[in-house]
Order: sequence, then structure tokens, then C-alpha cells
Amino acid sequence: MSFLIRVVLPDRPGALGAVASALGHAGGDILSVDIVERSGGQATDDLVVELPPGKLADSLVTAAASVPGVRVESIRPYAGVIDPFRELELLEKLAISTDDAPGVLADGVCRLFRSGWALVLQAPDESGLSRVIARSSAGPEIDRLATPWWPPTPSRALDAEERWAPPAWANLGTELAVVPLGRRAILVGRPALRWLASEIIRMSHLASIAATVLYPDPS
Repeated sequence: MSFLIRVVLPDRPGALGAVASALGHAGGDILSVDIVERSGGQATDDLVVELPPGKLADSLVTAAASVPGVRVESIRPYAGVIDPFRELELLEKLAISTDDAPGVLADGVCRLFRSGWALVLQAPDESGLSRVIARSSAGPEIDRLATPWWPPTPSRALDAEERWAPPAWANLGTELAVVPLGRRAILVGRPALRWLASEIIRMSHLASIAATVLYPDPS
């Protein structure tokens, strides 16, 4: 079984190698590493680690935390596909897509940011409800959503415990983020993995470019 583990470690040579060695001794096989953020002498990394049957996730936490200066921020099962899916590949795919392009974008955002789901939302109508234009393959089965937080600028994290959000999102520990997509928005949710400012900035830049591909007409 694979797990996504987020670690905060000293931003110095050898620190990540020490974590990788400790995870290896615990029986973990590292499938991928993403450097999410570097600031203030620290790095935040996401590691996808596979454990053999019979091994517990707690063993990964204990192993990583045994390295001096390392803190495990979160760990959760991860069933996503490990591939080199990156922004340029997604934008190229959008350029050749037709009616399903918004759905392609939603699925692509999930892959890039290891999210549980993504919704593409229209601007709210007079009643304050936004229509769901597209959803990722695992997106919530809703057609409209109250969006009292509109507009989606600036890009930011949102609180799933607010009254506008379906209660199930908070119950699942969903961390929300929203970025503008032209006059629309992308709302993204993922379980128990907080959004860092650098991730939201990266997603906002991606959405800005994607908007010019999907909606070249500003209207």
C-alpha cells in the first residue's frame, strides 16, 4: 500500500537522503519526491512511499521523525498514479480537447496537486449559487454550490467548516483551495493535507494560462 507523507526538514545537503535512508530501513520504498516549498532554512517535501503487506503507516512516521530536525506534518493513503504528469503536458492536452476540456483540467489539477477532487465553477447567479461546469472523476456529485466567498481572487485556502460547504467535507478533514479561472473558478479539495502558499501560487499560475486556452473570449 502506498502513502503520501509530508515532511518538514532542514534545507541542507543530506537531509532528504537521511530521511530516505530511514524510510528504507523501515521497509518503505520511495516512489516519488516533490519539493513543495523552501523557505526560512526549511524544506517541505511530499514523498509517496510504498509499504509491503503487514507494515503499518506508523512505522514511516517513526522512521522519518527519527532524523534530527525532521517533522512529519501529515500522512495518508495514496492511491494515485505515479507519473511525470506536469503543467505543460496538461496545457497541451487542453489545447487539443474540445467539449470535455474543463473536465480534463479538473482531473489534471488533481494529479498535479495530489487532490481528492476539483470543481470548475461558474460565477454565482442572483441567488448566490454557482453552477458546476465540470468536475474531476472523483468530484462531488453536486450541480450547484453556494459561494459566499466569491470572487475567487485572491487565490486562497478556504475553510471547509463554513456553513456554505457541505458538512461531509469538514467531516472528512478536507482542505480547500480556490483559484480564479478567468471569470470562473477552480475549487479543489484534498483530505488532511494543508495547502501551502507556494502550492496555491503555482495552481493560480496554471489556471491563469489554462483560462486563455479554454476561454480565449473574455466574455
